[in-house]
Amino acid sequence: MKVRVSRFHWRCGVSATVVALALGAAASASAQTVEPAPATPDAQTAPAEEPPADEIVVTGFRQSLEAALNVKRNSVSAVDAIVAEDIAKFPDQNLAESLQRIPGISIQRDGGEGRAITVRGLGSQFTRVRVNGLETIATSHDGASSNRDRAFDFNVFASELFTSIVVHKTAEASLDEGSLGAVVDLNTGNPLAGKEGFTLVGSAQGSYNDLSKNWGPRFAGLIGWKSPDGTLGASISAAYQSTDTLELGNNTVRWAQARFDSVGGTPCFYSANTGGTPVANSGGNYRPSAACDAVALAFHPRIPRYGEVRHDRERLGITGSIQWAPTDATKISIDGLFSRFSENREEKWGEVLLRSNERSINVSNYVIDDDNNLISATLDDAWVRTEHFLKQSKTTFYQIGGSWDQDLGDNFRFTLLGGISKSDADVPVETTFVFDDRDAQGYRYDYSDMNSPVLTFGTSVTDPANFQLAELRDRPSNVTNKFRTVQLRTEWDVAEGFQVKLGGLYRRFDFDSEAFTRDTVVCGNGGLDRVLGTVTCSPSSAFGPTAVYGLPVTSGISELFQLGNAGQPSGTTTEWLVPNIDAAAAYTNLYNRPTAIDAGNTRGVTEEVKGGYLQFDAKTELGGVEVAVNAGIRYVRTDQASRGLTSGTPVTVNRDYEDWLPAVNVAITPVHDVIIRAAIAKVMTRPTLGNLTPGGSVDGFNYRINYGNPFLEPFRATAYDLGLEWYFAPGSIASVAFFRKEIQSFPVAETRSGTFASTGLPLSIIPPSSPAAINPEGQLWTINSIGNGAGAELNGIELSLQAPFRFLPGFLSNFGGIVNATFVDSDATYTVAGPTVNPCVPGATPTAACAFGPNVAATRSSTLFGLSKKAFNATLYYEDSRFSARASVSYRGPYNDQNSGTGNVFEGYDAITNVDASIRYKLTDWVELSVEGTNLTDAYRERFTDTDAQRNYEYNHFGRTFLVGARFKM
Repeated sequence: MKVRVSRFHWRCGVSATVVALALGAAASASAQTVEPAPATPDAQTAPAEEPPADEIVVTGFRQSLEAALNVKRNSVSAVDAIVAEDIAKFPDQNLAESLQRIPGISIQRDGGEGRAITVRGLGSQFTRVRVNGLETIATSHDGASSNRDRAFDFNVFASELFTSIVVHKTAEASLDEGSLGAVVDLNTGNPLAGKEGFTLVGSAQGSYNDLSKNWGPRFAGLIGWKSPDGTLGASISAAYQSTDTLELGNNTVRWAQARFDSVGGTPCFYSANTGGTPVANSGGNYRPSAACDAVALAFHPRIPRYGEVRHDRERLGITGSIQWAPTDATKISIDGLFSRFSENREEKWGEVLLRSNERSINVSNYVIDDDNNLISATLDDAWVRTEHFLKQSKTTFYQIGGSWDQDLGDNFRFTLLGGISKSDADVPVETTFVFDDRDAQGYRYDYSDMNSPVLTFGTSVTDPANFQLAELRDRPSNVTNKFRTVQLRTEWDVAEGFQVKLGGLYRRFDFDSEAFTRDTVVCGNGGLDRVLGTVTCSPSSAFGPTAVYGLPVTSGISELFQLGNAGQPSGTTTEWLVPNIDAAAAYTNLYNRPTAIDAGNTRGVTEEVKGGYLQFDAKTELGGVEVAVNAGIRYVRTDQASRGLTSGTPVTVNRDYEDWLPAVNVAITPVHDVIIRAAIAKVMTRPTLGNLTPGGSVDGFNYRINYGNPFLEPFRATAYDLGLEWYFAPGSIASVAFFRKEIQSFPVAETRSGTFASTGLPLSIIPPSSPAAINPEGQLWTINSIGNGAGAELNGIELSLQAPFRFLPGFLSNFGGIVNATFVDSDATYTVAGPTVNPCVPGATPTAACAFGPNVAATRSSTLFGLSKKAFNATLYYEDSRFSARASVSYRGPYNDQNSGTGNVFEGYDAITNVDASIRYKLTDWVELSVEGTNLTDAYRERFTDTDAQRNYEYNHFGRTFLVGARFKM
């Protein structure tokens, strides 16, 4: 393929040469002449020299790497890029997995797929994403939790839809604000960069997962047309993928401290649930002893369980573009993007519900380890529970935008850019049915191997007669994000090497979340059941095999589940009954039950942003040294309205704030092929959406209350960057970059312990299916709010080396390699609720009640949440005229993810390594066969709770995925 470029314009920070290379690689293998890309002077890239008259020959993966390096080299600010050859030909299921190849970027996976990114240690909420120059948010309900924040879910989009990705790691006055981490530009088609006439590209693959044992299709195609005179072009692309994967493993849902009924035969209460000799007039007061105290203060798994999570996913994406350039001075573009991402997530668990039920359980044969964990025990009178969960979700995303690029003479030009986008993430079904056996004997757990515990049920969990249908839940919800944007950008070439940029913008962002619940426990405290009204329930205090706490279970509403390869050791129970969701829903008439508002997740935020920027770009020589500079200031005013429910009443809080954001970038070329970069800027990210609600939420299972704060200040920081790049050969770079972020304002959680009554909230907002609904003052509550903290610091270094091995002899010269490493550290202070230290406050006597001591508030230092101190990526590739192969290794170090609960200090994820590979062979110039594989080592995801003790939260795997297919281009 041949590319000829007459002059440079800029679109989303990508030079015309790079756009041409990217699009040409994706669209055609034949020779073509490419006109320049339109001017969208958003992220300044230093003007490159006019290319020589001879044509540049572009082929294959190597050239796509060189094209990406051109983006980096020609920019004044710090950027990295991937072009179409990279995206379309690497075995990535979505954009997040493509982005992890870039230095400084790590990803978080969900259900075996990349979902969100972290840039230089800062989580996804600190990254802004633009599609064709317009900021947007794509929200999915993938996974157990829904995205109700500013984070962008990259799993919504297939990687084949995009021709280039550009990551801006330093700020510019002309670059959209809102990022402490990076601004990521996703660019779709540019039909005027294609060849005259028609272009057709297509691919078809079958994907196979070795854990689910299922095949799924994956198709992609592009058709483009360009008029013979080069003034009109149109293109449309589409991608479709269907997968069915499994997630198998174990989960504890955190660890906790609590007092049990008895320990090793020693009663822990004066009035025992079973056994023991009650003391007259003592009630149910705690009776201290060495054994009871030690077990109460040790941490035990709250819900030890094994299970299966099935992910049935379908992803469809369509892009379209029309471009008209009637003259060299005018170009009008209209771009559209549609994506639909849907998933059925199904979970089946066999567990024991220690959480909130310890008072009824007798403990024997126990071991407490050096980390104060009740690492193994036998339990009698345990609450055995099996669950079947189904979540049906669908995200529909669309964006339509247009741009008008106009040159007014030789020295002045403008771009008028505008558009709208909407992400509608809908969950019509989020259903759980629960079978309980609340007096099971002989349950045994052993977490001596934290990752692979032995969980053994002592009583039958396959006999319907042992169970009662005790609880049903359904939680339909919706999250909608909308953007409306208008921007005017101008450029004035004042003199040779000196340019002035001036622009203005208006952006409106609307976030709306609504959620409902049909949750209910079948039995309350006696009386007829709450579902069918046909069963007489026992009082809640009733205990034993004759107690009625649910509807009878029959084979008609149950099914037998058998656990596959979840990493379980021998002795673990591997089959149990679970509810049959369809049958149980019909039996209980679940979906016709009225819904109640989920107050904590019914909220919204509207932000109107008005502002502008002034930026000066200069390029000169000082003493024979080339120097390029962009410097300017950006002003934004944010008018914010936050909505929520407080005690069931809608409340809206309005506020506004202003930011002046200066930025300077310098690129110095002291000798040929060496560039020194430096940058300093004021940056900001608007507060987390969940923190802005004026409403509150109540977790009646964990006795936790959360309040929002609509007056939170944005995250504000000063960012410093210093880098050195050496382009020592064609397609090669060795680079090092140092970065520092001084975060002046950092919202932090504020936690206290107290009674529910102290909050002033009505009892009606406690979830009816939770233990607290029956006994709201059963224990002290953890009450969380949010405030403006003291800030934090982040320091890091990026190292990168990329080179084709042209120096090797013979066929070895067809090899090449890419390796990068990122080392980051930070220091942030958090308020945490640490372990309980006293099993009895203020003290126990036969006639005085004794409360279990509260969690102890403390201040702890940690890295910023989501920050891995180490990350590595490496790729080894081979490419000749017919055959190509690539293998890639990605490592992300451990990191704390968030504050934990129930006395654990922080929780997060352990280190993980993923290995991917691909092999391709060209049958002809227009047909290529491929075999690809992801997660070839079947890496397990390990989540921990408590940063000190590293207690098991979950340990699961997703299997290997293989893709076999063909690609053609005409």
